[in-house]
Amino acid sequence: MIAVPGGHVWTRRAGGGAGRPVLVVHGGPGLPHDYLRSLERLADEREVIFWDQLGCGKSGRPSNTDLWTMERSVAEMDSVVRTLGLSRFHVFGNSWGGMLAQQYVLDVSSGAVSLTISNSISSVPQFSGMMARLKAELDPQTQSAIARHEAAGTTSAAEYQAAIRTWNETYLCRVRPWPTELFDAFAGMGTEIFETMFGSSDFHIVGTIRDWDVLDRLTEIALPTLVLAGRYDECAPEHMYEMHRRIAGSQFELFESSSHMPFIEEPARFDRVMRDFLRRHEA
Repeated sequence: MIAVPGGHVWTRRAGGGAGRPVLVVHGGPGLPHDYLRSLERLADEREVIFWDQLGCGKSGRPSNTDLWTMERSVAEMDSVVRTLGLSRFHVFGNSWGGMLAQQYVLDVSSGAVSLTISNSISSVPQFSGMMARLKAELDPQTQSAIARHEAAGTTSAAEYQAAIRTWNETYLCRVRPWPTELFDAFAGMGTEIFETMFGSSDFHIVGTIRDWDVLDRLTEIALPTLVLAGRYDECAPEHMYEMHRRIAGSQFELFESSSHMPFIEEPARFDRVMRDFLRRHEA
């Protein structure tokens, strides 16, 4: 456990080797590191470092909603980097973690030697449009269940939960059955941080992050960058390709059989792509 602005967070360092360490930044916000445990496959070549962000998983859960901002999250990541003594390291961020990683490398001078943005976005307003479009492609019954129960505030209803399960199995993870690490992550989710930063669901983003947009700042990223997209991802691959286009010299990889989690959905290809990228950018 280490101190960060607002409380204490849990960290774990796995493996080792000659390669520079990779810091893994999980999504949510509030979905702890568990669903990313498969990245430990990389630990035969380098140290893989996980942490549960404040408000979820094994970390502290302070009851202060003023903490749940992008600015404090960047300060938390900086505290993790400094406290763990990371001088030259790779950054891997998935989903919300990819958003946080972008803001971190844009605003903080550090020893990061590369950035991997996995299944993420650079603009919340554009993401809201993606969600609306994908929701409109669901069957009418599922669309109706989502709309009715969110309007009525009855999102604990079985019908709503079934509709969200359909969404998740289409746009989040298409592996059947879901692996244990994904269930473990949802069991440890911090709902307060998600609801404060995003809202009651991704379909209505009204929280502190609602206006976040760094798309026009991506030209400032000078690190070697890998952009990973999934064909069926709620983070539209077209948007991620535009992110790649704006980051000079970046590498774009589209996973044709994946949605939001290629490290689970296409593990063999994911590992090949990641190992090659990390090896080429150790300097």
